[in-house]
Amino acid sequence: MSQKLALDSISRRIVQATQAGLPLSPRPYNAIAEQLGIAPEEVIRRLRAMLEHGIIRRIGAVPNHYALGYRANGMTVWDVMNDHVDELGAKVGALDFVSHCYRRPRRLPGWRYNLFAMVHAHDRAEVEAQAAQIAALLGGHCRAHTILYSSQILKKTGLRI
Repeated sequence: MSQKLALDSISRRIVQATQAGLPLSPRPYNAIAEQLGIAPEEVIRRLRAMLEHGIIRRIGAVPNHYALGYRANGMTVWDVMNDHVDELGAKVGALDFVSHCYRRPRRLPGWRYNLFAMVHAHDRAEVEAQAAQIAALLGGHCRAHTILYSSQILKKTGLRI
């Protein structure tokens, strides 16, 4: 990422065409290319360049967990020793049942947790079993944890241009 990439009008139109999701078609990049009047290879080349330069963060599927039967969502929060939080956070984030994991600053005295890991499960008992697996992985480097359960579904969208 040594050189800054300019967001010209074509790249901006690609972002606008994809920001709400890729077309549901066997060849989504071809559909975008047709919509914009450019070659599919150009769409792919520009998306790759925008990824490499940090203009866009990722291209991926965003499943509706509720539609898939995952009704219990728990943000597990952990008080992990600072010397080990990065290393252990990477291991927690690699677990197949963790959708995202990140480090956050503590807000003492009221909030002691510095590692967050979101898990999705069919019910709360499954969330608690997943939290027990995380606790086992963290071992003695974790002083405390809790689970914050989702109470409602919020529509998540990123920035739109």
